[in-house]
Formats: sequence, structure tokens, C-alpha cells
Amino acid sequence: MENYKHILLAVDFYEQGDLVANKAKAIAVKYQAKLSIVHVVDNLPVMDTNYGIDIPFNMDLTTELMAGSKKRLTHLAEKLAVPTERTWLEMGSPKTEIVRVAQENDVDLIVLGSHGRHGLALLLGSTANSVLHYATCDVLAVRLRDE
Repeated sequence: MENYKHILLAVDFYEQGDLVANKAKAIAVKYQAKLSIVHVVDNLPVMDTNYGIDIPFNMDLTTELMAGSKKRLTHLAEKLAVPTERTWLEMGSPKTEIVRVAQENDVDLIVLGSHGRHGLALLLGSTANSVLHYATCDVLAVRLRDE
């Protein structure tokens, strides 16, 4: 096995995110690799009030989500000693954006959490599963326990 030089931690800010972050940090320390972090805010569907969901037009959810995510990403980067230039906050499909960021930045290991879905959730696919199939580098899916 070759030494990893650049590790990308893909975070979703779930409660067990520290488990995944600590695993990525430990691997980076072991291999003396750069550690980077990416968080992807999923695209919000446009709501139609005909379906019973009414969102005030003056409420910009995207801006709120991005601001909250930026704050959490900055805090995590400080905690893990990751410089700002190696943190990315993206908007779009997490599956697509994680792989894109990894390819554009010569990442050789992506670390992310996986809930180990079964049944219908497995058939519909997961971010971890998609990243595993489309990434051009190694992927470590850290098992998260459903509580």
C-alpha cells in the first residue's frame, strides 16, 4: 500500500461526524499527509404551494444554509488544524461535488461516513456508495451506527 499524500474529509455534520473526522485526522497524521475538508449543501427543490408547503418568499433558505454550513466548516477546520485554503463549501449534488473536488485537488483518499443502509434506502443509493463507484482514488467509508 502506498502512502497517502492528500486526504479529503467529506463532512455532512451529522451527530457522529467527530468519529469520521477523527479517523481522517489519524490517517493524515500516520501518513504525514495533507488533510482537506469538503461539505456540500444539497440543492433545495423548488417548492410548489399546491403540495401544501408554503415558504415565505422573503426567506432565502440557500443563504441561511450556506452561512450555517460555513460557520460549522470553519469551526471543524480550526479544530483539525486545516488551513482555509484546503476547505471547500460547495452547493450541488454531494456525490458529484465530492468526487469533483477530490479530482481537482489531487486527493488520493476520500474519507466519509456511511450509515450502511439496507432495503429501499440501499436501492435508492447513498452518497458513500456513489463516491465509492465514481472516485478515481481510494475511498474509506467509516461505518456510522444508526441510533
